[in-house]
Amino acid sequence: MEQPQREIRAAYGASTITVYQAYSPELGLPAVREGRFPAAWKRDRMTWIKPSFLWMMYRCGWGTKAGQETVLAVEIARDGFEWALRNACLSSYAHGLHSDRSTWQRELKRAPTRVQWDPERDLHLRPLPHRSLQLGLSGEAVRRYADEWTVSISDVTPLAHEIHTLVSSGDLDSAARLLPQERPYLAEDELTAHLRP
Repeated sequence: MEQPQREIRAAYGASTITVYQAYSPELGLPAVREGRFPAAWKRDRMTWIKPSFLWMMYRCGWGTKAGQETVLAVEIARDGFEWALRNACLSSYAHGLHSDRSTWQRELKRAPTRVQWDPERDLHLRPLPHRSLQLGLSGEAVRRYADEWTVSISDVTPLAHEIHTLVSSGDLDSAARLLPQERPYLAEDELTAHLRP
């Protein structure tokens, strides 16, 4: 079956979905210890969450980029994730989806969440022809994410390093077996119809 051009693929269960973020150890490690984001984590700034493990690896360089050395798997409530999708606006103007550029700008200003569809990545972090969802949270959405939706926070930095070591040594089969099991997200069509250019 052909891969859809845009698709949410994620590790999820009946009531939660896992998203990824990467922070400095000063922010990431207290979040893991406390199971919630610490006071130093700014709730007044936009934050981006990514359901794709490999896209997160591309963004943080397998946990080696400055300020992104601690890779977090954040398990959040699916109803919160779906609220974020329903209330999202695309981060860039799409002719045909938005009636005109000024309407899109007004929607973007009002929306507590925004969506980008970025090329998914393979184990070598090269772009694939299909796209993966990145979800930007601001205002009310950031507060809900940190204080209501978050169920648990795990440090997956050792996993990132182990997979990277296997990829570097050419053992792609072993690396692939360690990846989180991501699958197409159910009910996605209804949730993202307004987010598909």
